[in-house]
Amino acid sequence: MPTLVEIVPHDPKWTDDFSAAEVRLRMTLGDCVVAFDHIGSTSVPGLVAKPVIDIDITLSSLDDIPEASANLIKTGFEPRGNRYDDDVLAFVWKRPAPQIRVYLCPPANLTHMRRMLFRDYLRHHDEAAAAYSALKLRLAAQFPYDGDRYTSEKSAFISEIVSRARG
Repeated sequence: MPTLVEIVPHDPKWTDDFSAAEVRLRMTLGDCVVAFDHIGSTSVPGLVAKPVIDIDITLSSLDDIPEASANLIKTGFEPRGNRYDDDVLAFVWKRPAPQIRVYLCPPANLTHMRRMLFRDYLRHHDEAAAAYSALKLRLAAQFPYDGDRYTSEKSAFISEIVSRARG
């Protein structure tokens, strides 16, 4: 059954949700973690978003991914695989909103670096963040039950912002 692409106004509590998830994940994953980064639209103040906290977890090594994956699954995270053939594994913790989606990233991963560039650019450029909010609302209305199409239609905008961020 298709799921509605739900876009909601920014909630300042999302920062607290990220912090609480980080504490839980730090206990679950231990010393193999280099960094936890709040990414995605919930990490940008004022930006509309799906009520999902996205977290990139950078690990010490690509070799840490199998054990970290097993530990996430043991604590209730559902594996979602490696959708983009980029060594990043996705997991979701379904709970009342906001859901938590985590991505295990090896060091110096390009997907992770792009996400950070995009997030940081939107945090510092209000006009780009406003344009992205408008795009997200339009696409959610246009593709209300097609999350893959909603996501793919944002890719040109995201690539443009990442290109600007690289300078």
